[in-house]
Amino acid sequence: MQTVVAIIGNYRREGVIDQAVEAVLAGARAQGAITRKIHLLDHPIEFCHNCRSCTQPEGERRGPCPQHDGLEAILDEVDAADAVVLASPVNFFNVTALMRRFLERLVAYAYWPWGAVGPKERLVRKNKKAVLVLSSAAPSILTRCCTGAPKALKTAASLLGARTVGTLYCGLAAQSLDQRLSPAMLAKARHLGIKLT
Repeated sequence: MQTVVAIIGNYRREGVIDQAVEAVLAGARAQGAITRKIHLLDHPIEFCHNCRSCTQPEGERRGPCPQHDGLEAILDEVDAADAVVLASPVNFFNVTALMRRFLERLVAYAYWPWGAVGPKERLVRKNKKAVLVLSSAAPSILTRCCTGAPKALKTAASLLGARTVGTLYCGLAAQSLDQRLSPAMLAKARHLGIKLT
């Protein structure tokens, strides 16, 4: 049985991102997958100190971080999963600071020994699948073309050993205080969940 883990970097519950992620996971569950949602807001994750100690050990296994917080347990779940959903609203032309804090700590999935010019991804084989979910108050075309959010999440998926099989862009996501996704958008999200299995 396949497992899908969703990493959610939003600040408000039950908004557009949560609706979209739940629909993606519903699509995966309809195919028999076990799903889990991880709201980064609920987990203590420290800032990366850029000490690079996690990048020094060789091999595919991520390097250990000297900080002992909530991240290791999250990454253990992602490592054990068959697929991942990475979801964030777009704030100031990129993912939220909450998601960014998580992304920066993914440097542990890079091998970058002292003296090397640049890092190399540890997980060259992409055995997992990923779906990316982004919401924005702007039209979705601007999220695609004018922000760094899609590239940030796609790079993160790759570091986690996943190939991106689809991206859901939820544009004009601030038209009302309690905005609901359209049936068409929810159907698209469920279809992406099916693609994860």
